[in-house]
Amino acid sequence: MLYPVYVHKDKGSAFGLTFPDLPGCFAAADDAAGIPSAAQEAVEAHYGNDADPIPAPSSVDEWAGSKDFKGGFWMLVDIDLAKVRDRAVRVNVSMSEALLQRIDRYASQRRISRSAFLAAAAEKEMAERAH
Repeated sequence: MLYPVYVHKDKGSAFGLTFPDLPGCFAAADDAAGIPSAAQEAVEAHYGNDADPIPAPSSVDEWAGSKDFKGGFWMLVDIDLAKVRDRAVRVNVSMSEALLQRIDRYASQRRISRSAFLAAAAEKEMAERAH
């Protein structure tokens, strides 16, 4: 999701990042190229072990006129919320019994669970399709 991030920099310092939609979440990056990864890491650290919901992003327009944000610039940073809260969720799927038996044999031979196999297979398929 694209979150607005206010970026400011004093002479001789790192880039400071403020997330107006995520109170208490801040980050720093040594250079402009590091802003997206620093932002992702900060959100993961801030919300990773927290049960509170992660607020939805607003638009830059909602914050641009605020006197709290002067002397810097705004960016939209893509935060991968799946990396923030990557918890297992139980799902119900249907497939042929023969395919399920083959999956179970394959997973058992590799000493992994059926769920781990299905998750890995899905990740591999999506990665291959993305390129």
